[in-house]
Amino acid sequence: MKPFNSIAAAIATATLLCSSLVFADHHGGNHASSISKIDSTEFGIDAQEIADIRAQMQAAVDGGFVSGNIILVGNSKGVGVLETVGTQGPKQTTPMDEQTIFRIYSMTKPIVSVATMSMVEDGLISISDPVSKYIPEFANMTVIDEATGAITPAKNVMTVQDLLTHESGLIYGIFDPQSDLGKRYFAAGSLRSDITALELAQNLAALPLRFEPGTKWNYSRSTDVLGAVIEVAAGKPLDELLDERIFSPLGMDETSFYVDKSKANRIANPIYGDMADPTVVTPMLSGGGGLHSTTEDYVRFASMLLGGGEYHGARIIEEETLTAMQQKFIGDEIDRKAFFFGPRGDWGLGFHLQPIPGADNNGPFNFGWQGVGGTVFIVDPVNDFFMLYMAQVRNAPAGAAMDLTKAQAAVYKAMLN
Repeated sequence: MKPFNSIAAAIATATLLCSSLVFADHHGGNHASSISKIDSTEFGIDAQEIADIRAQMQAAVDGGFVSGNIILVGNSKGVGVLETVGTQGPKQTTPMDEQTIFRIYSMTKPIVSVATMSMVEDGLISISDPVSKYIPEFANMTVIDEATGAITPAKNVMTVQDLLTHESGLIYGIFDPQSDLGKRYFAAGSLRSDITALELAQNLAALPLRFEPGTKWNYSRSTDVLGAVIEVAAGKPLDELLDERIFSPLGMDETSFYVDKSKANRIANPIYGDMADPTVVTPMLSGGGGLHSTTEDYVRFASMLLGGGEYHGARIIEEETLTAMQQKFIGDEIDRKAFFFGPRGDWGLGFHLQPIPGADNNGPFNFGWQGVGGTVFIVDPVNDFFMLYMAQVRNAPAGAAMDLTKAQAAVYKAMLN
């Protein structure tokens, strides 16, 4: 039985119901910051442990893996650790800092998932709804047997919940380019930016699924399709929807699908890997990976999650709904051969769930997600903190002294030592 049945009541009954440091930022004007410094010992992290973390960050820069990187640890009281090393890019001299703009890629997904669940609270959509209710092209799905090439009608209906949990049967062609289905994705325009998310979803609906919806976990274009679904449900473009439900209430005025050219000198760039120019505006509003943001802006989102759905008086989502999003949706019944963490951890409605140090697979968990461009955030309610690691890198060689995985380990080691 899917976990939704055990938490449906919490979602169904959910209803919408500090001071900040102000500074003149380096792109002009007054900006109310989410970063109010407190002592690192609030998190059990001393000066030597910070120095050790910073040395790892510097080693990654000195080793030529990244031009710069940032680690931040905070909670509702403030930010106890904020270390910035290096520059914004290989040909840039501007130091990387909390106002540097990053391509956050899949850290877009939790934002879209939270927006979706806020719409559930408003009765605009249900996670049990068939995707075809909003995009009719998904009404008659098929499933491919990639061993034989046989294509048969799907027995299960793809739901909004399947999109939230990556159990939809969709895939990411870029992560599976040699398979028959991966090639079909490329031919269907999965890498195009000159079409809308809805047009992409309609194109993907014409392709077979890799498996029956609700039976396996496979990282995919699910959240891109979800973005198109909530556009239809809300009757407005995804950028307007996210601004209305998340960005404006939280003050995330530096988070957007595209970056104004006046801010181009603040964009982080990789040493390794090609990344699109964020100032080039196209029709694609990718709910799965299209946003750009700053460390300072994303603190607001992470702090809201740690605060049970509320940040500085702005309630984005009810605490009961957020708790429901952190339930184990893969569990023991779902095939997790493609799950990044193998038998460890689980997946909720838009977040990873990873056991905190000392916990087993029953939890407690931290939750969050990462971006393919070198960024990650985690929220740990048990230890009362959130962490961000921000860098810009793709397909770099292995061996960096600091990266998005090592950052989490380094913070936990310092905090729990």
